[in-house]
Amino acid sequence: MAAGQLDRFGYIDPTDGGHVRTGTLGAYFSHEGERGDTWKLDAFAARSLFDLYSNFTFFLNDPVNCDGIQQHDSRLQEGANAQYVRPQNFGAMQGLLTIGGNYHDNQINVGLYPRVGRVPTGVTTRADARVINTAGYLQENFSFLHGKLQVGGGIRYDEFRFDVADRVQPMTSGVETAGRLQPKANVAFTPSQRFPITFYANYGRGISTADARAVVERPQQQRVATTDFYQAGAAHHFSRVSLSADLFWIDRSHEQVYIPDDGSLDFKGPSRAYGFEAKSSVQITRHIAWNGAVMKVANAYYLGTMPRVYVDSAPHFVASSGLSMSPWKHWTGSVTMRAINHYRLDGTDAAIVASGHTVFDAAVSRQIRRGVEVSLSVDNLTNRDYYETQNYFVSRLADAAPVARIHGTPGYPLTLTAGVTFRLFGK
Repeated sequence: MAAGQLDRFGYIDPTDGGHVRTGTLGAYFSHEGERGDTWKLDAFAARSLFDLYSNFTFFLNDPVNCDGIQQHDSRLQEGANAQYVRPQNFGAMQGLLTIGGNYHDNQINVGLYPRVGRVPTGVTTRADARVINTAGYLQENFSFLHGKLQVGGGIRYDEFRFDVADRVQPMTSGVETAGRLQPKANVAFTPSQRFPITFYANYGRGISTADARAVVERPQQQRVATTDFYQAGAAHHFSRVSLSADLFWIDRSHEQVYIPDDGSLDFKGPSRAYGFEAKSSVQITRHIAWNGAVMKVANAYYLGTMPRVYVDSAPHFVASSGLSMSPWKHWTGSVTMRAINHYRLDGTDAAIVASGHTVFDAAVSRQIRRGVEVSLSVDNLTNRDYYETQNYFVSRLADAAPVARIHGTPGYPLTLTAGVTFRLFGK
């Protein structure tokens, strides 16, 4: 592309692409008791069919038929959530108790097939997987000193069951389980309501699982990774101005990466990242407001590496800004900006970087009568050339030598979307 031999929306393999079909059915129930306690229940069922035709390395491994693959994912999902919230009074102290549970069931048929054009020529991976996740949690928040001090904490436990029937290598089929605790804690203190600055600190743990096939095939390896997040900062809200800034520290027991060659997720090793973020908003007039945010990762690297190996393929600076107009004579609108910096694509070579971008979007809508609204949105208002994803690996063009290069997926050009919304049975 840099040499002008290929357009930004051009392709080496014209059969790349794919299609997806999805459908979701959901139900929600809520009941509030006389003492302010609330029951919330919801359930859903979803069905999806997904086929993706990719060619990452072009002619690297097969100079005749090309390296095209078809990734298939046929999935049925069911889930349910239950939550009970109860306000509490302990003299001058206020409390809020939250208890809940989740159930999520995935039945997945996954396959990976070499192809010529869009015709499969063999089978690399084909398996039926069922992943069940059940969880329960308990959280309590307290308010002291007439609301000046807020303290909270909670605990959650997730249990996973991985059941894989491999249709290519039946000996690798099996069932494995894994579970993890996730604690959380928070504290916020506002010394004076006259000058409302709130100082806060938060801690929380999140989890992610490896691909079900990897869990069953390699049961001795890590199945669930944890992410410990620490945050400390201050926030101020006065009249029409709100400001906040904080420092963060993130420790991951394993960095999760996607392996495109077999369509799986794997763990690469423990990592650490730290940085800062800031947010602000200003109510300029009654109908016009501005908001903005920046996030900067000062460093992100794998622990225990020497020389140090850095976490790649993720921007270290993200910014957003927007000007919005709330309803004014039946009109609403916004202009928004999003930006990322260039970022490294190799953990050991800082010279291999992806390009950053700054993109503007706009939207406007108007109510033309009760229950009827027209809208127009513009993506990439300035028609900026940019890439949504960029990766660095070796590939080969026809009748050429293998080359390590950057591969990109182009972002949308200037795009207009018009719509009409009809609201039925509204208040």
